[in-house]
Amino acid sequence: MKKKALKRNAASALAAATAFGLLVGCTSNGGQTQSGSAGSGGSGSKEQVTLKVEVFDRGNSPAGMTVTNNLVTKWVQEAFGNPNNIKLEFVPVPRAQEVDKLNVLMASGDAPDIVFTYDPNLVYKYVQQGGLMDLGKLLDAGGANLKSYLGEDTLNYGKFDGKQYAIPAKRVYLGKYSSMIRQDWLDKLGLPVPKTTEEVYNTLKAFKEKSPGGSGTIPLGFSLAPASYEPIIWPFIKKTSEEERYTLMQLLGSGDKPTLMPGHKEGVKFLNKLYNEGLISPDFALDKDKKKLQQDVMTGKVGLYAEDAGQSYGTAPEVVGILQKNVQGAKITPIDPYTNEEGKHSKPAYQPAGMYIMIPKSSKNGEAAMKYLNWMAQKDVLNRLTNGEEGKNHTLQDGLPILKDDEATKNLLYNAGDMRLVSNGLDLGDKTKNLKAMALAAPEAYRADAAISFQNGLADGIAPLRFDRPIQAEVKYGKVLLDKYEEMLVKCMMAKPEDFDKVYDAMLKDYMSSGGDEIKKERTEAYKSLKK
Repeated sequence: MKKKALKRNAASALAAATAFGLLVGCTSNGGQTQSGSAGSGGSGSKEQVTLKVEVFDRGNSPAGMTVTNNLVTKWVQEAFGNPNNIKLEFVPVPRAQEVDKLNVLMASGDAPDIVFTYDPNLVYKYVQQGGLMDLGKLLDAGGANLKSYLGEDTLNYGKFDGKQYAIPAKRVYLGKYSSMIRQDWLDKLGLPVPKTTEEVYNTLKAFKEKSPGGSGTIPLGFSLAPASYEPIIWPFIKKTSEEERYTLMQLLGSGDKPTLMPGHKEGVKFLNKLYNEGLISPDFALDKDKKKLQQDVMTGKVGLYAEDAGQSYGTAPEVVGILQKNVQGAKITPIDPYTNEEGKHSKPAYQPAGMYIMIPKSSKNGEAAMKYLNWMAQKDVLNRLTNGEEGKNHTLQDGLPILKDDEATKNLLYNAGDMRLVSNGLDLGDKTKNLKAMALAAPEAYRADAAISFQNGLADGIAPLRFDRPIQAEVKYGKVLLDKYEEMLVKCMMAKPEDFDKVYDAMLKDYMSSGGDEIKKERTEAYKSLKK
C-alpha cells in the first residue's frame, strides 16, 4: 500500500515531502552502518564503492557535455575516485526546481549519498523526520581539512538540535545583486545614469517612448526570481526597530522576505505601476529560471535589469559578450540605482554560510562521502576546481589567478561553482584579494566593470537575521508560503491600478492564514527569549 501511495504521489514534491516522514524509518539499520567497502571509502577495500553526488543542472553545458559527464567530472574521478577505489556518479537536479526534486529523492529513498540545499528550514525538516545522518563522528574522524577550512563559526550553521547534520559551505562573497544598464541607450538619448529609484522610473519611461532597442524594446528586464524583484522592493522598506525587524521578517526558502515590513506594499505597488505602464518584461511570471530574461538581454531588447552580482561577466552564458556580438556598439554599465528613504542602496546580503551539504540517513557510504568533501577542502583541490591548471587555464598576476579567455577554459569551468561544493565562491584567504580575483576571472575587456558590479552587490547590504533555533512555523510553512509570496507578486503586479489595494490585501490575508500568522507569532516569542 505504501509503495502504491508513493508511486501515485511521486510527481508531487509536496506530497513526497509529506510521505518522507513515513519512509525514513524503513531504511535498514537507519542507514548508519558503514561497513566493508562503504565504510572504508576505498582504504584497503577490494570492492569498489559507488558514491552518488548531487549536481545542479542549469541547462548550460557546452556542446557534447552534460553536468554528469564533462571535463571536471572526469578529473574528479581520476584525482579522487580512482586512488580511493570510489566510482563517482553525479545525479542531476534542475536548479530552478531543486527543493521539489530533492523532496522526491528523499521521499523515495533514492537520494544520492551527498545532497544539498540553500534552505535551512528544509534541512531542519529532514532532521525532524529522521532523514539525515549525524555527521559529528564522521567529521571528527575524517574531516580535518573541512574543520580547518570552514572553521567553527561556519560549521555551527550546520548544527541543528545540537548535532552536526549538515556541512555548510563557506560563502566567500556576501553580496547578492547588482543592476546593469545599456550605456549606449543612455548615450543615444542624452540621459544620465540613474542614481535614485525616481530617476530609474524616468529613464524607463524614456526607453519606452524612444524605443532605442527597436520595436521589441523592454525598458526593464524582469523575471520571477529574487534577483529581479528584491533589489527593487527592499529600498521601499522603512527603517524600523530591531524588534520589528525580527518579528515582521519571514524566512522563506533561503532568504528573508520583508512581507510584513512597513513599505513592502509600496514596493509591490511600484512594480504594479511599472507593469501597467508597459515598462517591464510582459511575460515575467513564466520566467522563474531567468532564461528568457538573459535571452532578451543578449538579443539587445533590455535597457535595465538586476542580476546576481557579476553574472553578466560569467561564461554560462557570457551575457555581455554575446550581447556585443549580436548588437554592434552595445555597452553595459553596472549601476546601483535603487534608493531607500535615507538615500542608501539597501539590498539583502548573504550569511557567511552557503549551501547546506547533507548525507541522507539512507546512505551506506557516509565515510566515503566525508572523504570526498574532506578531499575537496584542500587548497590545491579548490584552486584546481575553480581555476583549472596554471599555464593551461590561468596565469598568476601578483599571486592572483587570471583565467584565459579561450573556449577550452570556458568549457572546463562552466559549472565550477556547482562542482566546488564546500566553497561558495573563489577563496584566497583574504577579502580584498578575493574581490580582485573575482573581477580578474572576467574577460579582460570587462574586468573593471565586473569589479564595480561586485562592489555594488556589497553596498548597503542587509545581513540576514538569525535566531538561536529554527522557527518551527517557517520549517512547516516556508515552501508553501514562498509559492504564495510569488503568487502574490504576480497577481498584484498584474492587477489594474484601481484594483491594487483590494488584490494586495486579499493576497496578504490568504498568505497570513496559510502560515504567515503562525510565523509572526513564533518569531515574536523567539525574540522575547533572545533578549532575556
